[in-house]
Amino acid sequence: MMKNILTTAFVLAGALLAVPASAQDFPTRTITMNMPYSAGGPGDTIARLLAQGMSGPLKQQVIVENTTGAGGSIGSAKVAASPPDGYNLLLIHISHATNPALYPKLKYDPIKDYEPIGLAVDLPSVFVARKDLPAANLAELIAWMKTNKEKVNYAHAGIGSASHLCGLLLNAATGTQPTQIAYRGAGPAMNDMMSGQVDVMCDQIVNVVGNVDGGTIKGYAVTSTEKAPALPKLPTTAEAGLPGFTYTVWYGLFAPKGTPKPIIDKLVAALNVALKDETVKSRLAGLGVQPVAPERATPDALAAHLKSEIDKWTPIIKAAGVVGAQ
Repeated sequence: MMKNILTTAFVLAGALLAVPASAQDFPTRTITMNMPYSAGGPGDTIARLLAQGMSGPLKQQVIVENTTGAGGSIGSAKVAASPPDGYNLLLIHISHATNPALYPKLKYDPIKDYEPIGLAVDLPSVFVARKDLPAANLAELIAWMKTNKEKVNYAHAGIGSASHLCGLLLNAATGTQPTQIAYRGAGPAMNDMMSGQVDVMCDQIVNVVGNVDGGTIKGYAVTSTEKAPALPKLPTTAEAGLPGFTYTVWYGLFAPKGTPKPIIDKLVAALNVALKDETVKSRLAGLGVQPVAPERATPDALAAHLKSEIDKWTPIIKAAGVVGAQ
């Protein structure tokens, strides 16, 4: 009996020793959540809410750092090259799945160079246009785009941005070929739309809800399967005459490859606490953002989703012949 007890004690002691002290004690200092898009944008807003929600359960401050450029690939590469100790995380959206096709010389592999932590939020995009555009609904907008072809100016926030990707999906679904007008971010694109200098855009609901409500631009449809509570008067794309068209921008949290599992487990737990926090949920809802269900805020769910998104977007981007500048 005593021999069995001693054997068990040695096994448990060995298991504890196999976990680095840094992993056992994690975290002991501030954690940086890298957001590879500009401050003030939808990703930045989401990151700061999640960082706030994760700081409590981790008992350490989580701060947001913006490292922008090349469709999020500069910030992503920075995290991939960081020590695998849990103190540098990456919160990134759908571009993590599209950048391999957009940037042939990408300096990281979105699957091999990261440990997935979990999906965080989903948000639809919204088809919008300048307020004096004649089309009264989405079907008329698409017909107007087909008639005017390259005379239509489609604004987006840069190669690989959510607004750019939505436009590519629209082109593939409808055969429209507007002239692409790339901006350095969604803000300048929206400013030109409000002033009537560009015609059409499809962007994340966070970026457009205030202007649609204020009447400075026209809203046509949300790209989700269900209506968006933040814009309840707008139909879904299916209801508006474009069945089968859905486009949800997801955000997922990653750590550098090799981050010990005990650290990943603590980060997963903290992410789930943040997504259930009533203050975080309320502020996200006001932006039209939906936290994912608990079963999706896991490493396995994020890994599977990332793989399926890469498979979905790679042929679309290659067919469009789009290449990002690095």
